[in-house]
Amino acid sequence: MSDATTAPWLIVGLGNPGPEYAANRHNVGFMVVDLLAERIGGKFKRAQKAQAQVVEGRMGPPGPSSRRVVLAKPMSYMNLSGGPVSALCDFYKVPVERVVAVHDELDIDYGVLRLKLGGGDNGHNGLKSMTKSLGAGYHRVRFGIGRPPGRMQVADFVLKDFSSAERKELAYFVDRAADSVECLLAEGLERAQGAYNS
Repeated sequence: MSDATTAPWLIVGLGNPGPEYAANRHNVGFMVVDLLAERIGGKFKRAQKAQAQVVEGRMGPPGPSSRRVVLAKPMSYMNLSGGPVSALCDFYKVPVERVVAVHDELDIDYGVLRLKLGGGDNGHNGLKSMTKSLGAGYHRVRFGIGRPPGRMQVADFVLKDFSSAERKELAYFVDRAADSVECLLAEGLERAQGAYNS
């Protein structure tokens, strides 16, 4: 691993590849990194050494305070995300504390954000796979999707598209999640938590 001060940040959106999953609740991580890629003017391309799509660039104001970033979408399906993320860490020499996973979170109300460093996987298969490959010491941007209604199974709920009522606010919440990632990189976890943990 390289010197932590020169290594890029690796921002991983968790989701499932393929158009049939694109608008699912489980794919909100992809939505957030897609927006971040748009903001830095990058287009996703296939990674050289990993089963993932990546965008390389800089985030933040021009000058010494801008951060080198690699935005990534693992193309392995959610429950195997750890392999591609680990390969990207090796290729770009990213220490685990510079990895940020953006993912859906059942135990938080829809649209609410929680940023944290480390912790358990809370039954999330993408996080479970990442922790198995990297250890638990990476940052998380947890995007609340709420619990399934009635007796709907969790697996069915996360693989459904956002409801029409939710979609009315989705762009705003994705935008806010992207802002929180930028704040985390520019100002650190505590500042970002203060501003975005609602």
